[in-house]
Amino acid sequence: MRTYNCKIVLEDGSEYPGYRFGSEEDRVCEIVFNTSMVGYQEIVSDPSYTDQMVVMTYPLIGNYGTADEDFETKTPTIGGLIVREYNDSPSNFRYTKTLAEILEENHIPGIEGVDTRKLTRSIRDLGSRKVLICGVDTCREDAMQILERTQLRHDQVSRVSCPKRWYARTSNHQFNVVAVDCGIKLNIVRSLNARRCNVTVVPWNTPAEEIIAMNPDGVFLSNGPGDPEDVTPVISLVKALRGKFPMFGICLGHQMIALAYGAKTYKLKFGHRGGNHPVKNLQTGKIEITSQNHSFAVNRDSLRGTGLEVTHINLLDDTVEGMACPGDHVFSVQYHPESAPGPQDSGYLFDQFIDLMREVQHNA
Repeated sequence: MRTYNCKIVLEDGSEYPGYRFGSEEDRVCEIVFNTSMVGYQEIVSDPSYTDQMVVMTYPLIGNYGTADEDFETKTPTIGGLIVREYNDSPSNFRYTKTLAEILEENHIPGIEGVDTRKLTRSIRDLGSRKVLICGVDTCREDAMQILERTQLRHDQVSRVSCPKRWYARTSNHQFNVVAVDCGIKLNIVRSLNARRCNVTVVPWNTPAEEIIAMNPDGVFLSNGPGDPEDVTPVISLVKALRGKFPMFGICLGHQMIALAYGAKTYKLKFGHRGGNHPVKNLQTGKIEITSQNHSFAVNRDSLRGTGLEVTHINLLDDTVEGMACPGDHVFSVQYHPESAPGPQDSGYLFDQFIDLMREVQHNA
């Protein structure tokens, strides 16, 4: 029988022992949970999870390994991974590396053997909070002192954004899109390329004048980690560009659009993470099953008088899932229509962005 060699310790003093895989370093993160049944590679490589330790509620992780073409970023920045059972012998003809190898290469700690059902209930009841992964012999008092003196960072977007612009071109393109990288998932770029868009990905702090000089057909605001109120350069960018170009925002981009128009955001108790969140499209009445990953939401009451109208709502907690300002050709959603991992119900939103750019082109 194996002997526990590490544990996680939460701010309330609760401890969960387990076995290490991936990197063996100790780390303090924010603990969150994800309810997806598949897609652990995309979750691990999603920049929105920077500095977060993710509890996977699905019990078996690692069984299909990882494939080179499925990454959402070249350098994963997730804080850590907590699973019930880790499988290090993948059964998948596509796999090129095991999940443990990816974690070790990118200095990401993992722990298996944890009672993830009990841990998820704790997060649901008490909310997201700081967590320490450490050796099993670390005493609780020392662990609590480490948690108390460690402050969670607020510079995630600047750390995951690209250092300089890069290009993703496609044949016979019809539109040129500038994507502001706050932690963009590569499947978003693929989704735009598939719709005949050449994409220029620019750093998060790119000046508005530089984007205006590119004269794009549309501007995309990406997903990303952290508190949207920390990303003031992008909020200012939205203020400068709104009404000048069609604009589409996803997740963090959605929140920054709200802030730019004068609305407010707030932190959810434990966030929305997983590929099974029902969202109602108020314009069509249809229900979409969506993939989500966020800690913050837009305050619905604060939208009054901003010019933004609510287009989608979450059927679980009535939070704002979509907004639009038709006069400025701006719209956004809180969830992920590129859905990697997740359902494909919301792919039409990229088509909506294409239609908006085509309409503005036609009327120019």
